[in-house]
Amino acid sequence: MMNIRVKGFALGAMAAASYGLNPLFALPLYAAGMNTDSVLFYRYFFALIMMGMLMKIKGESFAIQKTDIMPLAIMGLLFSSSSLFLFESYNYMDAGIASTLLFIYPLLVAIIMAVFFHEKVSILTGLSIALALWGISMLYQGGDGTTLNLTGVGFVFLSSLTYAIYIVGVNRSSLSKLSTTKLTFYALLFGILIYVVRLDFCTALQPIPAPIYYVNALSLALFPTIVSLVTMTQAIHYIGSTPTAILGALEPVTALLIGVVVFGEQLTPRIVCGVFLILVAVTIIVAARPLLQTARKYVHVRRH
Repeated sequence: MMNIRVKGFALGAMAAASYGLNPLFALPLYAAGMNTDSVLFYRYFFALIMMGMLMKIKGESFAIQKTDIMPLAIMGLLFSSSSLFLFESYNYMDAGIASTLLFIYPLLVAIIMAVFFHEKVSILTGLSIALALWGISMLYQGGDGTTLNLTGVGFVFLSSLTYAIYIVGVNRSSLSKLSTTKLTFYALLFGILIYVVRLDFCTALQPIPAPIYYVNALSLALFPTIVSLVTMTQAIHYIGSTPTAILGALEPVTALLIGVVVFGEQLTPRIVCGVFLILVAVTIIVAARPLLQTARKYVHVRRH
């Protein structure tokens, strides 16, 4: 049981870190003149091909039950909508700030699980969410007095909400019985339909401007899409929706590290404190159950 939980937490951390790579691969495509819908179409198109090849190599059947079609369509459209809203927000605010604000989704997951599925929010879970949100707020440097664009904030909130519903839906629907690869493949297949329609059935699709940008498009398909989706789905199956969502605190940390290492952004004491609070929050949610179990065993032994 412990090995499964450790594996689940490791996969959740990997999912969060890989999803945090979105700006690294997407922003150069924006700078080259590509619009949001075209960037996301290539992201999903190449990811769909990669996932299909993986299923072929594994010898996995593409067959699904009729009863799974509607849930798969809903989950695919939810995940794709989350991508669309997030990438649209990049047009209105700095991508690092957008990635930071996106982290309200663990709180939304906890609320959804508590309201609709009567999941109790423990004191430690609440504490970890509070610490993570505090840390995230410190990563956003609003000291220059600039006002966030409300349209951008609205897009990030919608991205967080649809992502939260997706995380809960994967765990609480009949799709929890599907293999991770099959679930991911069909989520991508239904998700790409949004961009096919928005691009007037691909008649308005922009070509990738130069061969070098295929690296960005393929990396966008592989890391923040396939790797993130597969590892997140497995993590949800192992440890549940709420802990997986809280591990998402590592997303803005990833974005921060990319900013410092790749783009030469400044690492201030305030940002270091923010990262520390996030890591404490993640540590609490990872260690909470083992510590409680150990404490209960100790009390039981003492009583007897």
